Amino acid sequence: MELIARLQQQLQGLEERSQIRRRRTVDTPCAPRLTVDGRDMLAFCSNDYLGLASHPRIVDALKEGADLYGAGSGASHLISGHSRAHAQLEERLAAFVGANLEQARALYFCTGYMANLAVLTALAAGDAEAEIFSEALNHASLIDGTRLARVKTRVYPHADLTALASLLAASKAQTKIVVTDSIFSMDGDLAPLPALLALCEQHGAWLVVDDAHGFGALGENGRGALEHFGLQSPHLVYVGTLGKSAGVGGAFVCAHEAVIETLIQKARPYIFTTAAAPALAHALLASLDIIAGDEGKQRRVHLATLVAQWNEGLQLQRWQALPSLSAIQPVIIGENAEMMGIAAQLYQQGLWVGAIRPPTVPAGSARLRVTLSAGHTAQEVAQLINAVNTLERTRHEP
Repeated sequence: MELIARLQQQLQGLEERSQIRRRRTVDTPCAPRLTVDGRDMLAFCSNDYLGLASHPRIVDALKEGADLYGAGSGASHLISGHSRAHAQLEERLAAFVGANLEQARALYFCTGYMANLAVLTALAAGDAEAEIFSEALNHASLIDGTRLARVKTRVYPHADLTALASLLAASKAQTKIVVTDSIFSMDGDLAPLPALLALCEQHGAWLVVDDAHGFGALGENGRGALEHFGLQSPHLVYVGTLGKSAGVGGAFVCAHEAVIETLIQKARPYIFTTAAAPALAHALLASLDIIAGDEGKQRRVHLATLVAQWNEGLQLQRWQALPSLSAIQPVIIGENAEMMGIAAQLYQQGLWVGAIRPPTVPAGSARLRVTLSAGHTAQEVAQLINAVNTLERTRHEP
């Protein structure tokens, strides 16, 4: 059949360019030590930055949530799916990050992808002349959100404040929305949020911050990038992910109550989907207790120690380790085939590291995406450092 043949040809092209994606099946709970396709592995590829995904207190809370609320919500939040657990979680999240916002209120979403689509489409809704100013390295969910908003979008170069300032100054739009990741998921660096916020306040723009990789891991109390930089403003719209450092699933938006009410009334990804299982929200209450408490602080300190160990121990000449103080530690290899070969060799040694290729990253910048977790030990990180250093010295380009 011609239609099938066309798809098969496209898939073959991906294979030839070393861009085909394949799944592996994990047989054990999320943790540094896993059983993958029946084989014991040491993983450096999850986003479980605080090592909470299998925490006994959170697992017990999930079980308790299922006993209290059942397995599913049964409907969207605006029909009958908004449970007491969802309401309690939103109240806790607003209190947790609200110190960095004005008249803060929070809204829980099934995924971070949905939250980003919701924010950008709802803020731009009703103003055909609105403009969005999007960071060049933004996550796919933010890019898709700008597309679905169906308004003029300007992409500014990575961390280029001068370029953004010029774009904002030239804009005649009443509704201006600047959107950025806080920590860039493939590079690991932080956006210059204080300067971005100053520009937004100067030009009357919203600043939407996707803190997927910062919430829980950044800030003295784990409140994320806003706490890390000490930012506070009614111009801020904060998106936090709950399936990474928080160890469970879903996401939330926290902002001025007028923003949240706008999302409830206008955001199609919120209105027209079944609410997440209440048991997940109940489990997240336990996760927030850990993040905000002494154990959370200890885990963040340990994670920072592992990041320093990685940066000090990696000794590369041909490959490039990008500068990053976050849990995301990329190693640029270059071409797809070589990078896939290196990832395969690490896997053979029992080390599972993310292998990232175009179109996720620019052509010629295929990389290992090493992610560290508070669940790792110093000995485990040393094992990966030694393996990467050795491979770079001994492996020749294809």
